[in-house]
Amino acid sequence: MPGQRMKGWMISLPSMAWLTVFFLLPTLMIFIIAFKPANPLGGLGEGWTLRTWLELGNPNYPSIIWRTLRLSFYCTAACILLGIPFSYYIARAPERRQRALLLLVIIPFWTNFLIRVFAWKAVLHPEGALKHMLVAVGIASPDTMLLYNEWAVLLVMVYTYLPFAIMPLYAAIEKFDFALLDAALDLGAGRATAMRRVFLPGIRRGIQTAVLMVLIPALGSYVIPDILGGPSSEMLGNKIAQRAFADRNLPHSAALSALLCLCVMLPMLMGTLLRRKRTGGAA
Repeated sequence: MPGQRMKGWMISLPSMAWLTVFFLLPTLMIFIIAFKPANPLGGLGEGWTLRTWLELGNPNYPSIIWRTLRLSFYCTAACILLGIPFSYYIARAPERRQRALLLLVIIPFWTNFLIRVFAWKAVLHPEGALKHMLVAVGIASPDTMLLYNEWAVLLVMVYTYLPFAIMPLYAAIEKFDFALLDAALDLGAGRATAMRRVFLPGIRRGIQTAVLMVLIPALGSYVIPDILGGPSSEMLGNKIAQRAFADRNLPHSAALSALLCLCVMLPMLMGTLLRRKRTGGAA
């Protein structure tokens, strides 16, 4: 028994070392820097202070934080709603078609992220072909602005992060036993009921993974709102970049980053604790 436990620790050691060096230590450094005073030259001053955290009471921050959470959750929900049927179709397709469809999902990653964002800026340009087409069919008016608003940011966020939802959903659906759906239908359940009561619980882990894979990078987005959103669509990532590079205020940037980390980690920790409590209660 002790030998098996030691073997388990040895197997886990490389992963634990990687997470410690590249996740735990940088996160701790961010929290430590947030309690240091700012240096006029862009560095860290001597001593410790709570002034940076008090400055987070800036009246502009609540709206920026709310916008960040709102757009991130909308993006996650849209990616899940679009990813489930698409992943289902891929998993049920013939093997040759599966490979082709998965290739289409992966192809966008072959192009630089910034190039793809600037391509969307050209697509949504006020004088672009898309705008003229929407005006011609009566969907949009000549005064409609496709750029520099939250809808443009949300659209490109969904486009960017949808593959991150499709891949874990496809992996979960591919392993699902579709005979369970047939059994539910044979027992009198409707198609919608069978999908809701049998299929979705059966791919629950894939959905949870997809939510994390989309929500975490969406919360930290700053390139998309910076290029396509404008000042009225700033997210928390934009403020972090502004404080770090333009203002050269590392403690303020670190405090905002720590706040963003808490927004990501606290729901995950609460979900983990509730799941363990539920499992322990069932046992």
